[in-house]
Amino acid sequence: MPKITYIDHEGTARTVEGEIGATVMETAIKNGIPGIEAECGGACACATCHVHVDDAWSEVRGQMSDVKRRVWYAT
Repeated sequence: MPKITYIDHEGTARTVEGEIGATVMETAIKNGIPGIEAECGGACACATCHVHVDDAWSEVRGQMSDVKRRVWYAT
């Protein structure tokens, strides 16, 4: 199981185990991570989820899709 660490705006870190195939947002909601409202249902439109992926993972995560790039730079 992958582990995901959520860090809130006060710097409090919470690490939970995710399920393979589940999104970061779904995992946050399932584990009661405060501050993740998921008002958009995972459409990347409400901005309650803000994800930073360390550059060390660039080869694993791949390039940002056109849709994600447009959403990222529009906010």
